[in-house]
Amino acid sequence: MSGEACPCGAGAYGDCCGPYLRGARLAASPEALMRSRYTAYALRDAAYLLATWHPLTRPAAVEFAPGQRWLGLTIRAVAGTVQEGRGVVEFVARYKVAGRAHRHCERSEFVSAGGRWYYLQALPG
Repeated sequence: MSGEACPCGAGAYGDCCGPYLRGARLAASPEALMRSRYTAYALRDAAYLLATWHPLTRPAAVEFAPGQRWLGLTIRAVAGTVQEGRGVVEFVARYKVAGRAHRHCERSEFVSAGGRWYYLQALPG
């Protein structure tokens, strides 16, 4: 899959999110982590999702909807800075289940701890 387009839409998988999912590189920003987590959902990589979920909010398991197919990611806004150690990414993820199209809109909060970025939670509104 390394030469194919990355599910997040930002480049070739091998140069984009592939190194994150393989553990060869850490996401350097909230947006990079958001994109790699979207890719992990698209590829059904529960281990990566759990590893990048903050321990305070991490679920015991990640479940995938049967037949769910992710179609695309649009980043609407990014706030915060790497230096602050906190960030918010607003996005829209499109997917299909049983032939029906859906959109997941979210403002996600990310925090940096121990030199790594983690998904913390979905913010209201």
